[in-house]
Amino acid sequence: MKKLMRHKSALKANRQALKHALHNRRIKKGVRVAVRAVVDAAKAKDVKKVAELTALAAEALDKAAKRGTIHWKAAARKKSRLAAQVRKLAAAA
Repeated sequence: MKKLMRHKSALKANRQALKHALHNRRIKKGVRVAVRAVVDAAKAKDVKKVAELTALAAEALDKAAKRGTIHWKAAARKKSRLAAQVRKLAAAA
């Protein structure tokens, strides 16, 4: 990346921003994978696996919120919508 800043503090802030962005991207990817696993299990109508994976997805969302990667209200909203989606898919089955 081209260094646009000249001050030492700006260079350090840029390095930190890149490092934090990479870290946050990994955490968000983990959350997306966990949520997708729940939806796939719900579509396959595997009730036992859905319950297990829903807990893991909720845990991943809570950890992401605790670390500041996503807002805590966004995590709560995603957990709520995931639970509603699982209930809807279970009812259809």
